[in-house]
Amino acid sequence: MATAGSVADFREQYRREHVPAHYRGGLHLAFTFGIGGAVLVWAAMQLEQVRPLEWLAVPLTFLYANFAEYWGHRGPMHHRKRGLRLVYERHTRQHHRFFTHESMELDGPRDLRAVLFPPLLMTFFITAFALPVGLLLAWAASPNVAWLFIATSLGYFLNYEFLHMAYHLRPDHPIARWSLVRRLEPLHRAHHDPRLMAHRNFNITYPICDALFGTLQRT
Repeated sequence: MATAGSVADFREQYRREHVPAHYRGGLHLAFTFGIGGAVLVWAAMQLEQVRPLEWLAVPLTFLYANFAEYWGHRGPMHHRKRGLRLVYERHTRQHHRFFTHESMELDGPRDLRAVLFPPLLMTFFITAFALPVGLLLAWAASPNVAWLFIATSLGYFLNYEFLHMAYHLRPDHPIARWSLVRRLEPLHRAHHDPRLMAHRNFNITYPICDALFGTLQRT
């Protein structure tokens, strides 16, 4: 188990090796929610006379995203997979050494580098997953279903980033005091226990799949 001292030492090493001098956490946050939010709004503006059946794309996409979050976290983020080594390195070898269940809080905005998805990876997420699936849905179902999928996917992604950041804020931060954050944060804190991280609480947002697949560890 990591000690407070070893966490502090790793944080200093991580900042030297992985946080560029020009990095600004506030700009990273603005990019994530600015670009993601703009694309979400743009997708929503493309909707035209949505039929009742087409609205099912929203809850179905939400559930699909919850499963993808669970699978990605339980799989390549915590187990080495061919072709996905960098995902494992960034999550298990870096994020989980930067934050343990005993040292969860950011020391400052520059530490957002260890929490938020890199801008390049976010851009890849939009162009490599959301848009191609959207095009497929536009062909197989309807343009409205495609736009609803893209908007809901981005909404889920931004919700993921926001909640994950909230779990790593100081307990006295106004966002950390929100009722939803107070209810979900202990689940993520338990996941950061080195004894549990590869076995429990893989949903970072809402523990739907953790409950379904028996990996939910309540605190």
